[in-house]
Amino acid sequence: VQLQASGGGLVQAGGSLRLSCAYSGRTFRYSAFGWYRQGPGKQRDVVGGISSGGSTDYADSVKGRFTISRDNAKNTMYLQMNSLKPEDTAVYYCNVRQNGIDYWGKGTLVTVSS
Repeated sequence: VQLQASGGGLVQAGGSLRLSCAYSGRTFRYSAFGWYRQGPGKQRDVVGGISSGGSTDYADSVKGRFTISRDNAKNTMYLQMNSLKPEDTAVYYCNVRQNGIDYWGKGTLVTVSS
């Protein structure tokens, strides 16, 4: 199992970015995924997740601004981030747990300038 997050960059406050998480493996459509982030000097926190059926949940800090989606045909999960704030600055990681093992993608850096 390999995950690769991409799409990070520098954006002004109020702007938008879409992150992608590409999954290599055979069980994408049956798996639940999560997005996490780690800001400077902070611990890694959950942003939200999506079930195999497409149900989503989010951390309170991003509700109404971030949307997680998935494309089973492309083995890819997305994180649409709108109304970005400087406090959203972090390295963003995607995650999948399979057979009790957590797999993490290499993170992608999002920097939001004020």
